[in-house]
Amino acid sequence: MPQAEVMLWSKLRGKNVKGYKFRRQYSVGSFIVDFYCAELKLAIEIDGESHFIEGSEDRDRKRQEFIESAGIRFIRFTNTDVYERLDGVLEAIMARLPKNDLP
Repeated sequence: MPQAEVMLWSKLRGKNVKGYKFRRQYSVGSFIVDFYCAELKLAIEIDGESHFIEGSEDRDRKRQEFIESAGIRFIRFTNTDVYERLDGVLEAIMARLPKNDLP
């Protein structure tokens, strides 16, 4: 796992986010998302350098559309987001929780 994923996984694993179970490297059709919570139907993707080369934006958009067409909500962060503002990333994830689960 890239370092940004390791950092975020350390916060998501073990039901550390309000008791929700997240999985790593979860398959949705022929695609794999970095993290997924089945109960929330929430996919989290951490974009590293490979997502910023020519042609990647179109592939990422199509991939996200496919995943969302399966009724899965999708949230995307960059490695830099995780490195520089991990607390903000966690807050954005928490904002996707059902209202009655927020502090």
